[in-house]
Amino acid sequence: MHVTQRYPTLAGLGIAAVLTLSACGTDQAGSGAAGGTGSTTSSTSETPEAGRKGDVMFAQMMIPHHQQAVEMADRALQNGASPAVTELAQQIKAAQGPEIETMTTWLQEWRAPMTAEEGHGGHDGGAGMMADGDMKDLSAASGPTFNEMWLTMMVEHHEGAVVMAQDVLTTTGNPEVKELAQAIVAGQKQEIATMTSLISGTS
Repeated sequence: MHVTQRYPTLAGLGIAAVLTLSACGTDQAGSGAAGGTGSTTSSTSETPEAGRKGDVMFAQMMIPHHQQAVEMADRALQNGASPAVTELAQQIKAAQGPEIETMTTWLQEWRAPMTAEEGHGGHDGGAGMMADGDMKDLSAASGPTFNEMWLTMMVEHHEGAVVMAQDVLTTTGNPEVKELAQAIVAGQKQEIATMTSLISGTS
């Protein structure tokens, strides 16, 4: 079920062609929007435009990534998973649902497309995303087989999200993007540790 990562890194995309963005609004998500002034640019970002490009790509890629994690969590909740897997599924939904809403609001305020160009951000693989066949296999499984498959797939899925979040931290000058990326890295690393420890006890 291993999926070859096909996304380029956000850091690499950040120095590609400049994407002109216009930030609007001054509410919670807009106050630090990626379309703001260059004064918030991180010292690790090569140019202000690189930071803005990376912020947009991060949201465009992470939204469908989170959506698939929520879908996987729903399958666990509907499939009679073990108590430990059920608890993790509930935790993932509780964290990632609001994060999807936050990133969707960012893209709206930045007047950026909801999906990345050239198919990036789709459910066809890359960055830990599960292929359609993997999701079908998961739906067909039950009992201990389902638990082990779900945990193994979710570990790979989380590892992809951690890489994406770490990439944007090298380019972003937006404090809200930085805060969310850091929360993803910390939260999902902790869940990876929990799931890894459970895999040997799923039979």
